[in-house]
Amino acid sequence: MATQITPFLMFEGQAEAAMNHYVAIIPGSAIDHVERHGAEQPEFEGRVLLARFHLAGQALMCSDSPVEHGFTFTPASSLFVELDDQAAVDDAFTRLADGGAVLMPLDAYPFSARFGWVTDRFGVSWQLTLRDPR
Repeated sequence: MATQITPFLMFEGQAEAAMNHYVAIIPGSAIDHVERHGAEQPEFEGRVLLARFHLAGQALMCSDSPVEHGFTFTPASSLFVELDDQAAVDDAFTRLADGGAVLMPLDAYPFSARFGWVTDRFGVSWQLTLRDPR
């Protein structure tokens, strides 16, 4: 069996909303499997225990933590998305920035003809760039 590394996102009650938001924005994405908390923890019943989804072919996992914790996501770790046209970059940026925060505005930079960095309303950080045609 080959070793596999999969990014894992831990939410506090918003895992399903985040997954649905992401698969609606990133082309070639889908939710693959959702396992939910059961009646043994009534206060968490129905929330995501463990989910697997993919964004443009990249596998990810997520859950809703049943334990409140003193940390959240940080821009030090981000999802880097390369898109094929400027309209797709602009659309994804606008939709991810809605309710979130812009860390670097959409613009031309020395390293990309179109790039933007945003933290979405769930706290996940995204770098969006126009794929270099080379």
